[in-house]
Amino acid sequence: MSDLLVFGRTGQVARELARLAPEARFLDRAAADLSDPAACAEAIRESGCAAVLNAAAHTAVDRAESEPELARRINAEAPAAMARACAALGVPFLSLSTDYVFDGSGAAPWVETDPTGPLGIYGATKLAGEQAIAASGGQWAVLRTSWVFSSHGANFVRTMLRLAAERSELRVVADQHGGPTPAADIAAACLTVLAAMRGDATRGGLYHFSGAPDITWADFARAIMADAGLACRIIDISTSDYPTPARRPANSRLDCAAILRDFGISRPDWRAGLAKVLQELTA
Repeated sequence: MSDLLVFGRTGQVARELARLAPEARFLDRAAADLSDPAACAEAIRESGCAAVLNAAAHTAVDRAESEPELARRINAEAPAAMARACAALGVPFLSLSTDYVFDGSGAAPWVETDPTGPLGIYGATKLAGEQAIAASGGQWAVLRTSWVFSSHGANFVRTMLRLAAERSELRVVADQHGGPTPAADIAAACLTVLAAMRGDATRGGLYHFSGAPDITWADFARAIMADAGLACRIIDISTSDYPTPARRPANSRLDCAAILRDFGISRPDWRAGLAKVLQELTA
């Protein structure tokens, strides 16, 4: 997609997009600062692009609690401005969102129509962004995903490998469930959805996309250690044993039937994604 404009250059999904669509135009913070929504809209108007993908966000969940205004500008106001600019130009717009829009109750996978109830600033600002995008009047899509990992950036896989090199055992939360999602698969899904949207102006909407099978953080950590050939022991703890500034949802399971039905996109097996990431990290 040579006429695709992507907000974000250094994030996990943006870096995978650069591999899959190197001909796209990527905007880093210097080219379009998401804390300046008007500048983001102007960048779209000046680009002459045929589609826009927002792969940038304020994703520091705990830091967002002490930076609510900045998180709101980046996660809500900037995507709103992008969506309105795209609507005015008749250009399809896709943005990424998160499982943190839900309160994490129950054990059933969340469907797109379930009531939201974010537990913190990050989830609340991402939800506000979703709502503004949906109200923009243009052709839009939002992809909610969870537990993103890759061979670059800050993520659980890299953190576990770093800590395992320093310690013989790690205490990891075992009462939060979700689907780890390879950033490479998110990037591929985004491109598939955008291609469909460009071919049909009626396509788009809100979709869930996460890796399978669902698992706990502790069991995900065990899989990382096993695949990496590390002897580090994982000890199960509860969320209450590991207090953080922002509350985490206990149930981040996402029902991904809609994206399969509408775009033919299946949930990726995170185990295959993990093997690829570990291969890249050791290369």
